Amino acid sequence: MDSKFKRTIVTAALPYANGPVHIGHLSGCYLPADIYVRYLRSVGHDVKFVCGSDEHGVPITIKAKKESISPQAVVDKYHKMMGDSFQKFGISFDIYSRTSSKTHHKTASDFFKTLYDKNVFTEQITEQYYDESAKQFLADRYIIGTCPRCSNPNAYGDQCEKCGSSLSPTDLIDPKSTLSGNKPVLKQTKNWFLPLDKLQPKIRKYLEEHTEWKPNVFGQCKSWLDSGDGLQPRAMTRDLDWGVPVPLSDASGKVLYVWFDAPIGYISATKELLPETWENYWKKKDTRLIHFIGKDNIVFHCIIFPAMLMEHGEFILPDNVPANEFLNLEGEKISTSRNWAVWLHEYLSEFVGQQDALRYTLCTNAPEAKDNDFTWKDFQAKNNNELVAIFGNFINRTLVLTHKYYEGVVPETHTYLKEDLLVLEELAGAPAKISRAIEQFKFREAISEWMNVARIGNKYLAETEPWKLIKTDESRVKTIMNVALQISCNLAILAEPFLPFTSVKLFGLLNINPLKWLSANQTNNLPVGHRINKDELLFSKIEDEVIELQLQKLRQSKEENAAPKTIKEIKPETSFDDFGKMDIRTATILEAEVVPKTDKLLKLTLDTGLDKRTVVSGIALFYKPENIIGQKVCLLANLAPRKIKGIESQGMILMAENANGELCFVSPVNSDFENGSLVK
Repeated sequence: MDSKFKRTIVTAALPYANGPVHIGHLSGCYLPADIYVRYLRSVGHDVKFVCGSDEHGVPITIKAKKESISPQAVVDKYHKMMGDSFQKFGISFDIYSRTSSKTHHKTASDFFKTLYDKNVFTEQITEQYYDESAKQFLADRYIIGTCPRCSNPNAYGDQCEKCGSSLSPTDLIDPKSTLSGNKPVLKQTKNWFLPLDKLQPKIRKYLEEHTEWKPNVFGQCKSWLDSGDGLQPRAMTRDLDWGVPVPLSDASGKVLYVWFDAPIGYISATKELLPETWENYWKKKDTRLIHFIGKDNIVFHCIIFPAMLMEHGEFILPDNVPANEFLNLEGEKISTSRNWAVWLHEYLSEFVGQQDALRYTLCTNAPEAKDNDFTWKDFQAKNNNELVAIFGNFINRTLVLTHKYYEGVVPETHTYLKEDLLVLEELAGAPAKISRAIEQFKFREAISEWMNVARIGNKYLAETEPWKLIKTDESRVKTIMNVALQISCNLAILAEPFLPFTSVKLFGLLNINPLKWLSANQTNNLPVGHRINKDELLFSKIEDEVIELQLQKLRQSKEENAAPKTIKEIKPETSFDDFGKMDIRTATILEAEVVPKTDKLLKLTLDTGLDKRTVVSGIALFYKPENIIGQKVCLLANLAPRKIKGIESQGMILMAENANGELCFVSPVNSDFENGSLVK
């Protein structure tokens, strides 16, 4: 670590609270940030790790409109889901905050007002797209059209996700409003702009002081600065009703631009974490600020946010922004809209206790210099051939033999031979190699060096063969097993940033409290006579059937996206007499519960006005039991009973199904109709 820094503030990009976390997010910034922070803590450095949900911006409002709920309901749902998933995966934030908090609203408002009072902003009346049908100005993401650079017909008003070009809404060919589908019109509005063109010399000087940044980061910033037009003024306010209100008297109906408000979330989160001392981490020159992000956020963290901080004048600037490239899935770009993703919350429920298998795979395959690919077969191979067969095998053999020969007690050493000294020398040198790689943000190299320690241990046991020597040279075996136990202990220390759950488990097997990184420089952390615990497997093999289930999920997603979303044709005509045989009644749901060991079935208790009956319905993917109590439904009451999962279902509730296969209740128009009313 650079000795001029007494403390470090590490941030990870605030994820949009409009959906769950997937492996692309983890690989892009959250896992590398966590590894880095855990390492700094282990070497005793003063570090704080802050993050939180980005709860403003157009993606939130789009999600709310799609689900017919309020933006607040959207962010409340996904803030909890993301926070829980991060915690269960071992992402060790000191705080996971949210930009809807009062502290954040005040911090962002005060920041804007400071820049406004210093005359940093320019007021501009511009023409922006307006949806006459929806009667509102359209934020960039509410406009789609054809990209002028690659002809992608579904480019957004701020960016084409196909070619990566940054766009303005007026750049689009044949623009359309996502609200109504109509062509928007241009209408005048006033907003406040950050004059990046005037600030370009300052920004260039700042960037040229950081030529040590990763080539993908420095190169992208240089391309922005060196483009024909250079930097252009960028609006810091938007005509929206969701976000931090612009703190000016003449700004009714306007909020702060999400990319003005979101990075200030790092500051407000630190305020919540350290209300008395937060300024030490944001205003003192001996503090290092590091942003972990994905490559799509480079311009905001390396140009726009630093420009804001410069103009405010009281804050330190980012010292490094180690952005990763993108992670693909099975050879294709991860897509949330196509459900082409590995969702973290699903992984955690399907691979219970195997967080470190995913952490290891994502770290060894991190897209540090170029886009990389995650495949389930590679995940299986990394687990089975490396974690199980190399690391796990070495630990298991060491612990089993220690119990077999010495009843679990660390044996004394005798004479060290050349092969012992070479292994101990390599063991002593490993922490420095791993430290150097982590401090240079080369996490793939770092975890490779860690696995090399396990390989050294395996090779050492294989070559010394203590299971054979025990018959002829017991004192020699004691030295070998002592060395193997010291390797095991150092592996536990060095694993903590990468595989924290495994590290804790291994320390438990060795029967010692977790040790700090500096202890890994020693080769005698386990004293002679220390008793270890019974051996237990650190990892289990992942079978082909488990991987096939995951591949089947992806194939199903692909088939669903390939299938045309069309309304089903009307069935062949029937007679009124046939229809008259159906007894359809109004009813009310009194109770609802999930049918055990199923994903789709709910057991419902209905009041039909004539009786109370049980109906099993396949609606669990679309409705939570607690949300449908009191729901009025239409019931096919004279359908012959049948057993479903051992439960007798007495009828069928009527549902509507759209082209996407989503279900909704067919309910009586007049909800005051009494139960048992006939539907004709």
